[in-house]
Amino acid sequence: MSLSIGAPVWGVQDIDRSVAFWTRALDDVLRGEPQSDWASLVPRDGDGVQLSLMLVSSRAEDRRRHHLDLFTDDREAEVVRLLGLGAGSVEWEYEEDADYVVLSDPDGNLFCVVQR
Repeated sequence: MSLSIGAPVWGVQDIDRSVAFWTRALDDVLRGEPQSDWASLVPRDGDGVQLSLMLVSSRAEDRRRHHLDLFTDDREAEVVRLLGLGAGSVEWEYEEDADYVVLSDPDGNLFCVVQR
């Protein structure tokens, strides 16, 4: 028997708002109709990782529910673009040679934009 990661599951408090943000941020599309407590996003071109959004009752500030690293060749441009889509800036203590920026999605979930 072998196991592999099928999809990161992202705990959110608003499925519709999260679908709107993450489909634009990642250029993903919905895989089927979203349910009131679940939605699955897949890459538009079919190549890559599925992201599953699951309705949770806990706030991101109260309990860390997940974490993603998003890799890019132009970190600064992506940070600006994501902030324009509704991501939030996060106060963070960065090490001197950090190759990442910590942001939050509109639901308060933290993620990193990492220079490839």
